[in-house]
Amino acid sequence: MSVHQSVPSNRGLGQPAQGGITVVTSDTVGYTNSISGANQMARALYVGVAGDVTVLAADGSVVLFTAVPIGGIIPILHSRVNDTGTTATNMTALY
Repeated sequence: MSVHQSVPSNRGLGQPAQGGITVVTSDTVGYTNSISGANQMARALYVGVAGDVTVLAADGSVVLFTAVPIGGIIPILHSRVNDTGTTATNMTALY
């Protein structure tokens, strides 16, 4: 899986998200486009139930966010939320 796939070129990172998907945490499987099956990058993450969140960032690094509050939005380009190290739940990836 290429972690360097970006958001569509007509959708700058400063623009609002165009959709969202329910997060299923995994240490190996990233987001995929439901239509094309291609790898999908998300531009932000909404956290519905507070906790820690570990993501695989666009540059390939693993980033841990601790104590993310209910309703928190993390503005990071990422390809998945890791199961290991993540205690937050009810998350939505925004793309």
